[in-house]
Amino acid sequence: MKKFLKILAKKYLSEHEQEQGRVYNEKYRKSGLTLEQAISIKNQIDIAFKSDRLYRDNDLGLLELADYIGHDRYKVSEVINKYYSMNFYALLNSYRINEAKELLVTKPFSSVKSVMYEVGFNSKNSFYNAFKKDTGLSPNSYRNLRAYTDSTPRQQLQFH
Repeated sequence: MKKFLKILAKKYLSEHEQEQGRVYNEKYRKSGLTLEQAISIKNQIDIAFKSDRLYRDNDLGLLELADYIGHDRYKVSEVINKYYSMNFYALLNSYRINEAKELLVTKPFSSVKSVMYEVGFNSKNSFYNAFKKDTGLSPNSYRNLRAYTDSTPRQQLQFH
């Protein structure tokens, strides 16, 4: 029975991946994006987010990112979908949440709300939902857990 389920799962996943590939290829069939353009756009997105920390702009949208890096928004979207394997808002939130996790630990006396605004979120609900989706915890629980595990000697955490 176990072998049958593995075969069935493998067949389903293979068909699903092929279908996703067909949908992706069909969606971008006429884009005209070259590999060189894609690499250039990806590098510029990386610089905009990693170095310039553009994600902190709470009004940032795909159009603003495309204007910032000087490329067509459709090609920027295609690069994000293809090379980051996510959509624009998922990419944006991943940068925001990663910085929020760092700030919650390095600035223990900052309020969660101030961290939320600092990384570019406008809405408490959006922030909490994105944070919980990424970590499985609320921002306060994450901060408390990290404070506990960072202050507890490693040998005390090991279970025998």
